[in-house]
Amino acid sequence: MLVGIMGGTFDPIHTGHLIAAERARVGAGLDEVWLMPANVAPHKSIAPKATTQQRWEMVCLAAEGNPFFRPIDIEISKGGVSYSIDTIELLCKEYPDTEFAYIIGADMVQYLPQWHRIDDIVRHIRFIGLARPGYELDTTHMSMNIRSRVTIVPMPLVEISSTAIREERQRSRSVRYLVPEAVNGFMEVNRLYES
Repeated sequence: MLVGIMGGTFDPIHTGHLIAAERARVGAGLDEVWLMPANVAPHKSIAPKATTQQRWEMVCLAAEGNPFFRPIDIEISKGGVSYSIDTIELLCKEYPDTEFAYIIGADMVQYLPQWHRIDDIVRHIRFIGLARPGYELDTTHMSMNIRSRVTIVPMPLVEISSTAIREERQRSRSVRYLVPEAVNGFMEVNRLYES
């Protein structure tokens, strides 16, 4: 089985994440996409606004109705900072018969050579880079062992961000259709991101 891993803070998860997950699934021939909220993302200097439990619940709600999407709490359960290599090693140990591919933006593909222990990472998993319209990816600076583990999939331009959604909620503006309806309802009931 080939599984795409879409990780992130998901504060909150939004329609853009789901479109990206579906594009990766179809474009790379994935059997499933696992949505994996980070416990603490190493590259984020600002803590999430929603609690870990609230972010997890929103991911579960967002995955409902798509039989190919599965929430996975491996990083939340592990606790601490979520480093890719640690997560990959845990996944490979728990699911030895599954092949994994990290779903990332094509703009992030160029930084793969700088990832901590990238040579170990590419021995275990592949990458799916989602390329927005007009984005030109230059992989000539990468070693062949990294380049050969990357599949590029086209992605439509979707200008939705978790930051913008939080800002809209803080201003008491509607974010309907920017997030799945169940996530919108959850934010309303829990008064998430309100000022």
